[in-house]
Amino acid sequence: MEVSIRPVEENDAACLARIYNHYVSGTCITFETDPVSAGDMLQRVSESMRASLPWLVAQASGGVVGYAYASKWKGRCAYRFSVESTVYLDANHTGNGIGLRLYAALITAIRAMSMHAVIGGIALPNEQSIRLHERLGFKKVAHFEQVGFKQDRWVDVGYWQLLL
Repeated sequence: MEVSIRPVEENDAACLARIYNHYVSGTCITFETDPVSAGDMLQRVSESMRASLPWLVAQASGGVVGYAYASKWKGRCAYRFSVESTVYLDANHTGNGIGLRLYAALITAIRAMSMHAVIGGIALPNEQSIRLHERLGFKKVAHFEQVGFKQDRWVDVGYWQLLL
């Protein structure tokens, strides 16, 4: 399958929402509990763009099959060289290397901005996401127990960090 990675466009918002809403409604991977609209997703894209942070999409078979973006880690000025990274794939396109390529492209874009640290949060357990982060050089730096409650259970969150 041929996959291309490109910057997000406004008309991608509905695809992004579709991909994300699978994880909202069926998993504990995100702590969001209500589906998001294309408008909500467009607002999130715009927020990243206003902060001059990258948002990329993976495209295959004529459609968007995944996305990755950077967001501010914290609001205080001293955090300005650190970002949080996020990646989501269409559930039908996991396990075939798209996430690795997409995430690597995001890290390259973040590095080009002279950022210092990339932080990825993972709802646990999630071995697939842990393997992805560690394959890209991230190291586990934190583990918070039972900080989220979704799907009738408590969920831990771990943080992985990549120093650029």
